[in-house]
Amino acid sequence: MAMTLSSLSPSNMLGELGRLASWLKGDCLAPEEYAGLAVTEKLENVQLLDKYNLRNPSKGTLYFATTHLIFVDHEMRKETWILLMHISSVERLPITTTGSPLLVRTKTFQSVFFVIPRERDCHEMHQTLLRLSQPVHIDELYCFHYKSTPDELPKSAGWNFFDIQTEYQRMNVPNEHWVLCTANRDYELCDTYPSEIYVPAKASTAVLLGSASFRSRGRLPALAYLHHNKAAIARCSQPLSGFSARCMEDEQMLDLIRRANPNCGYMYVVDTRPRINAMVNRAAGKGYENEAFYENIKFQFMGIGNIHVMRKSLQKLVETCEQNTPTMSSFLSGLESSGWLKHIKSILDTSWWIASAIEGGVSVCVHCSDGWDRTAQVCSLAALCLEPHYRTINGYQALIEKDWLSFGHKFTARCGHIACDGRERSPVFTQLLDCTWQLLRQRPEAFQFNERFLLTLHDHAHACQYGTFIGNCQKDRRDLRLSERTFSLWGYMANHLNEYKNPLYNPKAHPDVLKPDLSAQSIRFWRGMYCRHESGVHPREPLGDLLPAAVEHCSALDHHINYLTKRITTFKNLLSGKKAEKSKDTTVVNYQNGNVNSVEIETKTEALQIDNKLLYESGGTLSELECANHDHPLKEDVAVPRKPNKIPLITERADEIIPVSLPELEREVNTVALDWKSIKSVTECSCSTPLDHFSRKHHCWGCGAAVCTRCVARRAPLAALASPRAAPLCGACAACTPAATPAATPVVTPATLAPDLRAHTDIVTSAN
Repeated sequence: MAMTLSSLSPSNMLGELGRLASWLKGDCLAPEEYAGLAVTEKLENVQLLDKYNLRNPSKGTLYFATTHLIFVDHEMRKETWILLMHISSVERLPITTTGSPLLVRTKTFQSVFFVIPRERDCHEMHQTLLRLSQPVHIDELYCFHYKSTPDELPKSAGWNFFDIQTEYQRMNVPNEHWVLCTANRDYELCDTYPSEIYVPAKASTAVLLGSASFRSRGRLPALAYLHHNKAAIARCSQPLSGFSARCMEDEQMLDLIRRANPNCGYMYVVDTRPRINAMVNRAAGKGYENEAFYENIKFQFMGIGNIHVMRKSLQKLVETCEQNTPTMSSFLSGLESSGWLKHIKSILDTSWWIASAIEGGVSVCVHCSDGWDRTAQVCSLAALCLEPHYRTINGYQALIEKDWLSFGHKFTARCGHIACDGRERSPVFTQLLDCTWQLLRQRPEAFQFNERFLLTLHDHAHACQYGTFIGNCQKDRRDLRLSERTFSLWGYMANHLNEYKNPLYNPKAHPDVLKPDLSAQSIRFWRGMYCRHESGVHPREPLGDLLPAAVEHCSALDHHINYLTKRITTFKNLLSGKKAEKSKDTTVVNYQNGNVNSVEIETKTEALQIDNKLLYESGGTLSELECANHDHPLKEDVAVPRKPNKIPLITERADEIIPVSLPELEREVNTVALDWKSIKSVTECSCSTPLDHFSRKHHCWGCGAAVCTRCVARRAPLAALASPRAAPLCGACAACTPAATPAATPVVTPATLAPDLRAHTDIVTSAN
């Protein structure tokens, strides 16, 4: 990932670097690095204000790296990483006696308040951050310059995980009612639709062309989801109806969609907009369908706000979360005035209305204005409620590929990947994830994925490290050749799958339709998304981390118990005097003295007195060893044999692969830690990396320590586990395990992973 300021064009790179160099006025003569990243410049004595501790701000060094802004408080050992592509706004505040304040807000809802000693440095930093956080050209995005390390997945991994035709085949499409349309193979019918769209089997080319010409941006009605009862969800954009225009082909198209469901004589057309908005659009020659022209169709308006309403709502929500001394009254009133939860509820209400209609056997055609924002939200959420497959990790990714990426949600515009009209930005995808979290919180057993999975999707949709979310439609992505030039997010997530699994998932819990609770009191504020960088407001032991750790610990103990059972069985058989099969020239292990002799395999007797733990008591009474073993489940129902006067040597053939001496046996048993350190008491990794409430913590199976992601460096099968499974090990334990190999999960370092996921992985703690 060694990379200069690749987002700068050659013509202005020298000027930009010159301005950066003026920060230090020539003090920095040699290039520096921090955590594997090339540091362009740095500022000393910068203060970072914590709204919970304004009187004692953190003081440290601000590093300007090629892809990040990094603040390091060396005394408190805190680091705050800000990915440049995550910066949403940079605001200069009035100068104070301590310096020039600069407020940096990110798309991951982190607000960082810097105080820079010199006003000139603050001005230069402000201008540079604005420039680098909003590249002018899409080719300047991080994904086109990101280089993976050799031990990670190849660039091609993930791009072929999902195929839209395969997804429709899973729904038994094509069939007698729905077929693949070839008219959009070269995006001639609609350039924002996928090249493969499914339409009613009886729809002629003339009907398709006529309907496309009557719909905004050519987004004609097409199949989005087919239920097993043959009820379908179709999607499109608003009609160009104006006040009186009509289109016979469009009317035929909707009628054919209705007839494709033989189990119902009518269908719904759902307009997700408020009725007043649709009426206003009529003045611009658009609007909504005239009920008099469409037979056997019922129309329904739902009232979801447009992108501008949602953007302003999120801004108010962020301001509420940024309050310095929030009281219960101020926070609740701010949350109420933002209207955010009201919007989330309206999206869920519409989605469930559609899902209920489909479950009842009635087809639904959904549209908003252009059919790529609110339409994508409610179509995918309705399918999520109807189809258990979409509640799995792969299924949810396929849902995003189908309803969002293929059907043309404008990710580049809505997420602000490049400099563009700010009015195009809107948290449409964020709302999808929020609605999904609401369902996940209510029915955790119904979802295979956890909260971290949703947060990872959100952060990477804005980070531009991978090419998955770049572009506004399928055609854009093919023109940019993203599958050849960039890495896929799906490949990265497949390599970190265990981090996203929900330990409460039970596929049998909700095998069919998932009915949400949409009462007002059931819609919650998502603290894990909007306040994730706040210190002191999260549990020390998040349930999503605690349960997987417990499951993993139980697995380790189960394997260790199986190992001990096997060893106890072996020793019990030997102590009971059973003879092994004779075999010449076979190594014998003597646990009395550790000698290795080549003799015939047979139970020998030895006159020497040895370890008292192995002595049998004479006189017909049970020994301590037998008393301890009396009720053991492995004890055989045989008569107690007469105790010999001499102690049998414990011998066994070497092909049983057991240690050759007691010290080696002890070392073997101790290769697995029985006690694991609780994650709530871990604030720092052994590598001095700070670990906060959201850092991903891993347990070393060898010593039980909780370490960061990059310290789980190796994996190896451990001798004290009755399993060939390669267990995760920390660096210290890996060094003592000759069979240790590099972890299947790539070693994550700052140089290989843009810390858009640092809150989920290792070395980032937020000072907010």
